[in-house]
Order: sequence, then structure tokens, then C-alpha cells
Amino acid sequence: MKMRSAIALGIFTWTAAVGAASPKYVFLFIGDGMSTPQRMIAEEFALATGHGELTLNHFKYHATTRTASASSLITDSAAAATALACGVKTQNGAAGVDRELNRLESVAEVAHRKGRKVGIVTTVTINHATPAGFYAHRKNRGMLYQIGLDLVASGFEYFAGGGFDNRHDDKKDPQYKGNLFDLAKEAGYVLATNKVEFQAFKPGPKAFYCGSMGELQYMIDADGSEPTLAELTAKGIELLDNENGFFMMIEGGKLDHAGHSNDPGSNLRETLGLDDATRVAKAFMDQHPNETLIVTTGDHETGGMAMGFAGTGYAIHPRRLARQACSLDEFARKLRHAKRDAEKANRPFEFKDAQAMLEQWFGFDFSKTGDKGKDKSAGDKFAKNTKSNEDEIRLTADDVKRLEDAFRRGALPSVACQIISGKAGVGWSSGAHTALPVLTTSEGVGAEAFVGLLDNTDIAKRLKALFE
Repeated sequence: MKMRSAIALGIFTWTAAVGAASPKYVFLFIGDGMSTPQRMIAEEFALATGHGELTLNHFKYHATTRTASASSLITDSAAAATALACGVKTQNGAAGVDRELNRLESVAEVAHRKGRKVGIVTTVTINHATPAGFYAHRKNRGMLYQIGLDLVASGFEYFAGGGFDNRHDDKKDPQYKGNLFDLAKEAGYVLATNKVEFQAFKPGPKAFYCGSMGELQYMIDADGSEPTLAELTAKGIELLDNENGFFMMIEGGKLDHAGHSNDPGSNLRETLGLDDATRVAKAFMDQHPNETLIVTTGDHETGGMAMGFAGTGYAIHPRRLARQACSLDEFARKLRHAKRDAEKANRPFEFKDAQAMLEQWFGFDFSKTGDKGKDKSAGDKFAKNTKSNEDEIRLTADDVKRLEDAFRRGALPSVACQIISGKAGVGWSSGAHTALPVLTTSEGVGAEAFVGLLDNTDIAKRLKALFE
């Protein structure tokens, strides 16, 4: 009886949503690689460091969402984006086409066909798998130049993110038609390649911000030279607002990359960056409460992230991740530069030099090395959290030995991330995607359709129904 009631409730809310008024403004936020653990670790970190609760976790409606592709229980981003954008399962690697490679219509294309303006925003390359699912139609996500051609042909009013992964002028591509940036200009796009030009965008012409030939910076490494995801979202609202409304997809793309690297500090800050963008949309919804819908979800989980593991007992210390001050990638770059500088000075680059960098960028305390096999600050089943053991990252003799060995092997950045993950109580089971369902939250006009146990294709189907 309970199962029948749940099914009946799902059918009722879905039917009611189909008959509901169409929202004028629709925001779809996608955290690439973001499932419940990523959301909740970021929330606990935010609460512990005074940031406050995450907006995206506290919308009125919640749903658990399956992510499998047509070819695997574990999806890749292209197939997941196709499901979220088009409402149809496809094989891993395909973007905007079904299993027979037939062209699919995405929710962004439906919105555009219905007279709404459309924006596609990401922190990775603009022809990456997730944004491609909303405007491209290619059998392989690796067809980066051809995906760029689809971007230009889409006619969508606003694109913002990284570049075309250096495939903007791929003369070897069989469908080569010219430099993609030149083609975009010919199609009426005003192009911006830096923050000043981006800030100068005004409503009217189609706008394309390409802040880098590759990805944008990690939030943890940001130096202010690039607009944040929140700023990209705010500019999208400014450019797209019109009497017919708009649809905007905003992706936190580097969340996934930090998950692949098992880089905890970068991962949670990318989640916080996505939440900052969600706050911008929420502020807009507060001004337009009867016209706006916000949906937040993930395309899949990356890294097998966990809140705790056997080595931490019943303890978790998210505040310790505040000590991580750069990404794994940036730390690797800093190490390369330090080694190069040492070579120029004709002196060896030794572990003691790297140790100073670990203290600076990961907050490791080498002065309080504990017993060989026991980190007394990690906590146990009945440990009491204190300010001391929450803030400190004490290393055991075994930790130091691991770091020294990693230094010799050239693996210091990844091992540093492993150790700070362990000290914070963050577990990882993979360097790849997992089949873990994701959390979908929503609020606004039509949000009651996004409840219960959903398939990722349901999100596109229900958004399309609200537009039709």
C-alpha cells in the first residue's frame, strides 16, 4: 500500500506539473561529478567555517536521481548530459544523439524554439561533454571542432566558459569550415576573452565569453582575473532577460576534475562556487517568485567520495580542509617551478624544500609528528571534537615517510591530497565515475514535478513539458 501511495503521489505531482503554468525563467544547475557526499561535505565545511548552509541543498523539493547510461550503469558526462538535456538514454561518449545516432532535441533547443533566450555557462571548456549535450549532436564527445560548429549554429544568445580546448582552428577536421571564433563573430556573437571585455557585455547582441583556451581556474586557485561562476550567472541574467523569458544551464564543471584527482579542498570549493551561482539565481527568483524555476542536480558522482571511513573511527574534521590553499594541479605547478628555480641556482631541490611548501599550501604540521602508526588527532569512536583537534593537521612518522617516498617518485601532489583527505575524514573509492545516484533539488514554478525517485531523463522530459 505504501508503494502504491508513493507511485500515486508521483503520478499526481507529475500530472499537476504538466498542467501548471510555464515558468518564464528557468535555471538548471549541474554539478559535474556532484552527488550527495559532495553537497554535504561542502555544507559541513561551510557551516564549520562560517559560510553558512548551502542554498542548493535547501530548496523545497528533493529527488534521488539515477544516472545510468544506455551502455553502462556508470555513465560518462556526455551520455548523462544527453539524458538531462534531451530526455533520452544514449551510449557513453555520445552527445545529443540517441543510440542509433539520431539527432535529439534538447530542452535548451525547445526553449529557443518557443521564443526564449538561452544561455550555456560552464567552468570548463565550452565544447566539453556537459555543455555539448545541450546544443551539439555528435556521436563522439571527442569531435571537439565539430561540437564547436554546433555551438555556432545553435544561435543561443549567451555562452560563457573556457575555450574550445585548442580545437578552434582544427584544419585537419573533415568538416573544417574556418576558425571557430571567426565563425562565431560572423554569426553575430560579440566575443570577450578577458574579464574587462566580459564586464562590458550589454544586452542586445549574442555574447560569447571565452576566458581561457582551456578551463577556467579552480576556485581555490582563483586570482580574480576571471569572473566567477556566480558572476557568469549574473551576467547571463542581465543579457538574457526579456519579455519571453530565458533558459540557462550553469555547470560547475571542475568539480568533476577535482573528484577524478581525489582533491578534497578543490572539490568542496567548486561546490561552494556552484552554490554561490545558485544564490544569484535564488535572489532573482525572490524578485520574480511567480515566474521562476530553479533545478539543481548532478550528472553523476566522481571519486566515490565518502563522509568518513574506517581509519577515522566516528570522527570527521571538515574544517581542516580550510588549510588546503591550492589545488593538486596548482601544487604540482608550484613544485615544477621550485625545482626549476633550484636548478637555475645550481642547488638540489630536496624534500626539506618540498616540506616547507607542504606546510604553506596544505597546512601540514611537521613539528608535532606523532607515533609511528597512530594519528592521535584523527579521533576515534567516542572522540570529542575540540578546537585543537579540529584545526590541526598533525603528521605521523608513517605520514612523513609516505610523503618522502612520494617526493622521490614524483607523486607528492596526489599523496598530499590523500593525506589531507584522511586527516579530514574524507574517503575516496575511485579515480573515476561511480554509479551512485545524485540529489536533485528544486524550487519555484513547476518544481513539484521533481520529487521522488527519478531517472535523469525525467528531468529533461519534465522541463520540456513545462515549455510546451
